[in-house]
Amino acid sequence: MAASTARLAARRLLLPWCARLVRAPGAGARCVHVGTGRLRASQAATEVILNVPETRVSPLENGLQVASEDSGLSTCTVGLWIDAGSRYENEKNNGTAHFLEHMAFKGTKKRSQLDLELEIENMGAHLNAYTSREQTVYYAKAFSKDLPRAVEILADIIQNSTLGEAEIERERGVILREMQEVETNLQEVVFDYLHATAYQKTALGRTILGPTENIKSINRNDLVEYITTHYKGPRMVLAAAGGVCHDELLDLAKCHFGNLPSAPEGGLPPLPPCSFTGSEVRVRDDKMPLAHVAVAVEAAGWAHPHTIPLMVANTLIGNWDRSFGGGVNLSSKLAQIACHGNLCHSFQSFNTCYTDTGLWGLYMVCEPSTLQDMVHFVQREWIRLCTSVTENEVARAKNLLKTNMLLQLDGSTPICEDIGRQMLCYKRRIPIPELEARIEAVDAQTIREVCTKYIYNKHPAVAAIGPIEQLPEYNKICSGMYWLRE
Repeated sequence: MAASTARLAARRLLLPWCARLVRAPGAGARCVHVGTGRLRASQAATEVILNVPETRVSPLENGLQVASEDSGLSTCTVGLWIDAGSRYENEKNNGTAHFLEHMAFKGTKKRSQLDLELEIENMGAHLNAYTSREQTVYYAKAFSKDLPRAVEILADIIQNSTLGEAEIERERGVILREMQEVETNLQEVVFDYLHATAYQKTALGRTILGPTENIKSINRNDLVEYITTHYKGPRMVLAAAGGVCHDELLDLAKCHFGNLPSAPEGGLPPLPPCSFTGSEVRVRDDKMPLAHVAVAVEAAGWAHPHTIPLMVANTLIGNWDRSFGGGVNLSSKLAQIACHGNLCHSFQSFNTCYTDTGLWGLYMVCEPSTLQDMVHFVQREWIRLCTSVTENEVARAKNLLKTNMLLQLDGSTPICEDIGRQMLCYKRRIPIPELEARIEAVDAQTIREVCTKYIYNKHPAVAAIGPIEQLPEYNKICSGMYWLRE
C-alpha cells in the first residue's frame, strides 16, 4: 500500500475529439457503396475495432460520476479519481494532498490500520494510491466477486479516516524518508527543477511532496481543511474495469458515496492560473559522473486540438539508451545521431499535459564532453520538425503512437486508470477508434505548422544537474530555437 508520486514522463495522453462514424441502429460503423448496397471490404475490420466493451457512465445527484467497462474478467480494478492535487495548494500547505494520501491507509472509524491491512490481504486484493499535480487517486484490485467490499473500503478510507495525531507523526517521518529517496532519483529531481523554473511562483512550480518545512508542520486541521474544500462529488469519478456490472457499481456508489457533499453555493475552487516562463536552473556538481538535462517549451493542455500533433511529434523524436540495438537502422533520426556519435547515455522525449498548459521537450543523460553537441543535435531535430519533416516519418510515428496507446491498455488496472483520468479531463471516455481517427488525420504539414507554433523561436525552460560546464549558455540555447537560411 505504499504511495508513489506520478511519473511525469509516463503520462498517457488521450483527447476528446469526435470522429464521425455512421452507425446503423445496434450495429458498428458501416460504409456502403452508394448505389450498390455492398459493404466496403474494410467493414469487417472496422466493426472488429469497434467491438470493444462499452464504457458506461452514470452521474449521481451530488455530481459524482460512475464509469465502468465490463470485460467479463474474474478480477476487477475499482478506484476513486479526484480532481485535486498539489496544484490546488499554496506555499503554506504545499504537500497536503500527498500527506493526505498517506493517511488514508492508517485507519478509519470502522477499521484500524491492522484491520484494514488484514482485510485486504485476506481478500487477495491490492490497495494503492498516488498523487500528481492535478489529481489524487485511490484504487483497489480484487476478485470481481469482491467488488462490493472493495468499493465499501474505498468509501471508508475516503470519508472516515481518523487522521489520528500519532499516525500523523509517524507518517511525517515516512514522507521525509520518501523525500530523501526521491532526491536520489535524478530524473525526478530534474523534472521538479524544470517545473520550478518553467512555472515560477505558481502552483505548478511547486513539488508534489512539498518542502521539508511544510512536512514538519502540516497538522490534522490542514488535512481536514483540504478534504472539506476539495473532496466534493462533482470533482470525483468512481471508475472500474474488468469483471464489473455497471448497474451493481452504480448501486454501490449510491449507497456509499451518495452522501458526499455536492458543489457549494459559491461553486468549486477555481483552477489556479499558471504561466510559463522561459528560463533556466543549473546545479553544477563536477563530482557527478554524468550530466542530467531537460529542455522544454510550453505545450498545450489536455483538451487542446494541438495535443495529438504534439504527441505525434514527441513519438517522432522518440527515446534511446545504450542498451538498444539498431545503430543507423533506428527509426528516430536523433537516435541514429546519438548512437553513431556516442553523444549520450540515453534520451527521452516527453509531452506532459495539464488542464491548460503542458511541457514538451527532451530529457538527456550525457558525458560532460558530449553535452554541447547533444544539445545542438536535439535542437536541430526540433527545427527540422518545423521545417522539413517528411510524410514517411510522420506515418511511422503515427503507427507507433497508436501501438503504444493500445499496449498501455493491457489489463483492468490501466483501463480503469484511463477511464478515471479521461472522465476528469474530458467528462467522457474517448473511444479508441475516435483517437485513432484523430491521430491518422495528422500529416507532415500539420506537424510543421504545430511545431512552428510551439517550438520555433520560443524561449525554453532548462533544468540541468551535474558536470554541466559544457552546457551552452541560455542565450545560445535560445538562438538554437530558430533557423537562419543561408
